[in-house]
Amino acid sequence: MAIVVGIRFKKAGKIYYFDPDGIDIKKGDNVIVETVRGIELGQVVVGIKEVSEDEIVSPLKKVIRVATEEDLEKHRENKEKEEEAFDICLKKIEKHGLEMKLIDVEYTFDNNKIIFYFTADGRVDFRELVRDLASVFRTRIELRQIGVRDEAKMIGGLGPCGRPMCCATFLGEFEPVSIKMAKEQNLSLNPTKISGICGRLMCCLKYEHSMYSDINKKLPKIGATVNTEVGEGIVIDTNPLLESVKVRIKKEDDTEEIVTFKLDEVEEKVENEEV
Repeated sequence: MAIVVGIRFKKAGKIYYFDPDGIDIKKGDNVIVETVRGIELGQVVVGIKEVSEDEIVSPLKKVIRVATEEDLEKHRENKEKEEEAFDICLKKIEKHGLEMKLIDVEYTFDNNKIIFYFTADGRVDFRELVRDLASVFRTRIELRQIGVRDEAKMIGGLGPCGRPMCCATFLGEFEPVSIKMAKEQNLSLNPTKISGICGRLMCCLKYEHSMYSDINKKLPKIGATVNTEVGEGIVIDTNPLLESVKVRIKKEDDTEEIVTFKLDEVEEKVENEEV
């Protein structure tokens, strides 16, 4: 087992584990740590705890210190510089006539690197832009192309439900979402109905998928023959949320009646195999 703290560097960002190194660290503290990008300031979102060795990436880096007031002031200054760098980069992109959309700018805490995040329809030759930016900022420059889901996460906004987007508020990582999930939840397959601001399938389709999947396994398929208390019939519709089925029943006078039954009120008929 390893003793760790979980740290985030962005709101709703991925949680990374670090060694507290004997420092008294509490959830909510701002701390200074060393990452692959350099010295960074992050917030503790998971207090000191023990995790198994297979949950960490070795070697586990150590927390340098709890952030001081000077560290927090420097962080605020970096945020102000990021706004200035954003405006400068926009002008440089226009100057070089590049087909790219600048999304965000991020300074590392030690100012050792500036990262510019952008989206583009294809590959972009930004070598001249990097040289131009390096001559202005006199530090390492990194341009990182991101996808539309990451763009939505960085910018934020309101989802189709009217609430702040999940990815920008609490989702640390994106999980795969498929059209099959929408089908199993009996949702309209109209792209405008099941797509988020990013244009991709909504992340929330994943939330209830396992529940729908489990219930659908219990429900008879549409077209199946079932026995009910009022006779034999054919399933014409199912409702996973209510765990109910609609059955078309043929009456003795050759008329048909559609009746809704709960799952436990029907029994799927199994045809006897011929010997």
